[in-house]
Amino acid sequence: MGLVVCCLPALKTEACTGIALTAKDGSYVQSRTIEWANEALKSEYVVIPRGQQLVSYTPTGANGMTFKARYGTLGMAVVQKEFIAEGINEEGLSAGLFFFPRYGGYEKYNPAHNRKTLADLQVVQWMLTQFKSIDEIKAAISSVHIVGLEPSSVVHWRIGEPNGRQVVLEFVDGKPNFYENTVGVLTNAPGFQWHLTNLNNYVNLFPGNAPSQQLSDLTLQFLGGNSGFLGIPGDATPPSRFVRAAFYRATAPQKATGFETVHLCFHLLNNFDIPVGIEHKGNEIPDIPSATQWTSAIDLTNRKVYYKTAYNNTIRCINLSDIDFGKVKYQSHPLDDIQEQPVEYVFVTD
Repeated sequence: MGLVVCCLPALKTEACTGIALTAKDGSYVQSRTIEWANEALKSEYVVIPRGQQLVSYTPTGANGMTFKARYGTLGMAVVQKEFIAEGINEEGLSAGLFFFPRYGGYEKYNPAHNRKTLADLQVVQWMLTQFKSIDEIKAAISSVHIVGLEPSSVVHWRIGEPNGRQVVLEFVDGKPNFYENTVGVLTNAPGFQWHLTNLNNYVNLFPGNAPSQQLSDLTLQFLGGNSGFLGIPGDATPPSRFVRAAFYRATAPQKATGFETVHLCFHLLNNFDIPVGIEHKGNEIPDIPSATQWTSAIDLTNRKVYYKTAYNNTIRCINLSDIDFGKVKYQSHPLDDIQEQPVEYVFVTD
């Protein structure tokens, strides 16, 4: 396997937003967007069978830790198939990476530790092929040396179980920190605990409409629905998206089934779809359909992966129960066979 070093900067997915919801029937769904504003990501879904031999990259090549898949895994990768950004294994464990610049940091790469060195962009691959629970990951994390393949490529991770438990893993000064995520959302920098503290700045927000108020002899009334959310941040920075996602999630109705919850997740994440242009000067806009390149929703309980892309907003589904991870071959395929939005024509008859 050859590492395409020139492609690594494309992994700076600077505006990812994650939202998790639980259905009334107990189905647990983790959804997210993935962004890269400068060019089109090479995105594909990857099938990893049980028993597959895998190797990690290091900053000097494909010479890091080797490991064999204990659990069959379905992942969604960017740039190349080893770099799984979001996925689930046959036990229902799910994990994904989110860009975490400036506030996170791994230990310094030491070639002497190559046999235990794991690239940050392959941590999701390692987690999903090796473990079936969060506690197993927590117990094993100190046994590996996680390093970055490129100086500014720092990420943190969201890890979830079918029972609805979710944690965030962040490396700061080379040390791992796990945080229970009961608020059910994740974006990017700063650190997860900072985002939780920042929510206190929006204690005035509430669903519905604000009551009328009297200002001297003038009666002040809301101009439209949702005035209780007046002041919620609408820009695309990670702190603003975290606040918006937290309040949207908290006020979302609980749906009956996993499928209905998946549909709701896509609707919620539509509010975080970043258009091309807002992150560029007018003469620097790239020729890509959207800065939000794909959106996924994974039903951990029913082991189903749903996704749509910037090229094709049709929601597609991969059911893990259709895959025999004991026989299937290690393989990857583009998320879009054809990068074109299908249109269903409606014909009017007499």
